[in-house]
Amino acid sequence: MDLNTFRDPQIARGLIEAIRAVPTGPVKFMEVCGTHTVAIAKFGLRAVMPESITLMSGPGCPVCVTPNRDIDIAVEYARQPDVIVATFGDMMKVPGSYSSLSAEKADGRDVRIVYSPLDALQLAENNPDKLVVFIGVGFETTVPLIAAAIVRAQQSGIANFAVFSAHKTVPEALRALVNDPQVAVRGLILPGHVSTIIGVQPYRFLAEEFGVPSVITGFEPLDVLQGIYMLAKQVAEGRAEIETAYTRAVPPDGNPSAIAMMERVFEPADSEWRGIGVIPGTGLAIRPEFADFDAMKRLQVTPPEERNTPGCQCGEVLRGITLPFECKHFGRACVPEHPVGPCMVSSEGSCAAYYRYTDYGKQTTTTASAE
Repeated sequence: MDLNTFRDPQIARGLIEAIRAVPTGPVKFMEVCGTHTVAIAKFGLRAVMPESITLMSGPGCPVCVTPNRDIDIAVEYARQPDVIVATFGDMMKVPGSYSSLSAEKADGRDVRIVYSPLDALQLAENNPDKLVVFIGVGFETTVPLIAAAIVRAQQSGIANFAVFSAHKTVPEALRALVNDPQVAVRGLILPGHVSTIIGVQPYRFLAEEFGVPSVITGFEPLDVLQGIYMLAKQVAEGRAEIETAYTRAVPPDGNPSAIAMMERVFEPADSEWRGIGVIPGTGLAIRPEFADFDAMKRLQVTPPEERNTPGCQCGEVLRGITLPFECKHFGRACVPEHPVGPCMVSSEGSCAAYYRYTDYGKQTTTTASAE
């Protein structure tokens, strides 16, 4: 189907009017996925919402929710002799307690950007005298491919390849959010990419246990508007269901082959989320049968004492209780070129999206320049 179909202005106007006509009362809807955050900012969807509906961003950017401790460990790997650290580009500038991978590379450490874990595996094949440590950051969308890379390494006898698993899974993190009285979310725009892997069932508890309406949504303007309309209808009608506005990509059962690959290599573990804390069972640890490819077991490092940047409010932004421009660093000390926190680093970060696509970024930057 033509992409323009999902950007048709006339259909968009109709959906906006339909949303405005639904009597929801004051409600807060949260988009969970960072790609939704970017789409909402890029296409100006917050500006066309009725006053009764507030759209807040959640912890849907995997780079953003990675805590300083994990960044510090990645930095320590880069400092080890005969180690190549391979990472996705979004991780390079994320500041840890004292450094970043970008800073380590500038200091002469061997840190390389890859576009796939299979690229990192190829890097290991090409450098047999080095240990290649791939920094695994992401949600269920990217984990199956990383699992496949580990399986291939084992089958091919590529012994100098290891993964630092900082992966996270989404559903139980949402339980923590809807349990948080400060968040007070009334409906969730659920992530499309993650849902193509896990399907619909893992979200059922949101409606059944908490009565929170939720809609799996795509990423084009009409997708998002349709998802918001479906949420508003549920609220107005007193329903709480898990609905799908992205049926062209999300089958009810997700992708069983991808799930099987993920479960073959990884097992649930507790995981720390920036701004939220440790959430049981939301991490993914490498199973013992693949321990030879577990960086935490292959190369033990001791990072310095963790510290957070004073005044950085990424944690509050990720919980949806603070808007990016409400942070005193936004657009001043914290800009994409010199980020204070990860929400300004990642292409899916809420602060980066606000800075790039909204007037708040322009106004704050202009003010800072004048000062």
